[in-house]
Amino acid sequence: MAGGLEPHLEALRRELHGPAVLSVLVALLAVAITFLVWRFVQGRRSSRKAVLLLGLCDAGKTLLFARLLSGRYRDTQTSITDSSAVYRVSQDKSTNVTLIDLPGHESLRLQFLERFKAAARAMVFVVDSVAFQREVKDVAEFLYQVLVDSTVLRNAPALLIACNKQDVTMAKSAKLIQQQLEKELNTLRVTRSAAPTSLDGSATGGPAQLGKKGKDFDFSQLPMKVEFVECSARGSKGEEGEADLEGLEKWLVKVA
Repeated sequence: MAGGLEPHLEALRRELHGPAVLSVLVALLAVAITFLVWRFVQGRRSSRKAVLLLGLCDAGKTLLFARLLSGRYRDTQTSITDSSAVYRVSQDKSTNVTLIDLPGHESLRLQFLERFKAAARAMVFVVDSVAFQREVKDVAEFLYQVLVDSTVLRNAPALLIACNKQDVTMAKSAKLIQQQLEKELNTLRVTRSAAPTSLDGSATGGPAQLGKKGKDFDFSQLPMKVEFVECSARGSKGEEGEADLEGLEKWLVKVA
């Protein structure tokens, strides 16, 4: 009986050592590695729960922050420190993010961004649509510093450019703001060394290329998804009216 099975067992051993089985094992190993990498990336993303509100002074970040949390208007002043609160993006209480309003003053904004950038799942860069034409170079300068930061490049948090104060007649449109920012950022990357430095000024490696080499810069070339939205934290009826934040609120649901 044993002697009769021996040829079959030998054939089975040869099959197990054959190229077909090896191919299956390699494929299974590749699937396992892919799954582990996916779990690692998802784990890192889920640990980043912050949505940072960035921008220059007087862009309307703090009023935007207050409106998102309470819906009510409040008088604000230039912030000298950060403010944070849990924001529930839907009726499902388990779906929330931490909104962090960062100071926009030139002497403070990079310091506070350095502190919170690693925790950012997403960033809202608030632009004063009324003063934009006057401030475009300063806006682009700050945005450039954010986009070439090594941590931001590595984590690639979703980015929303919130074109605020659309209730004012002289406000620039989101389309025009996008075009002007792309033009200014293109100029900045040509005139500067785009090394991926940390926001504290320390170098972290070789040169970073903002966008694609040899092509005019546009936001689609960045590693993170960039969107533009028009909004008004004040609202068309001022203190008594509601804010126009529908586009921003829908975006927050997507990134939560």
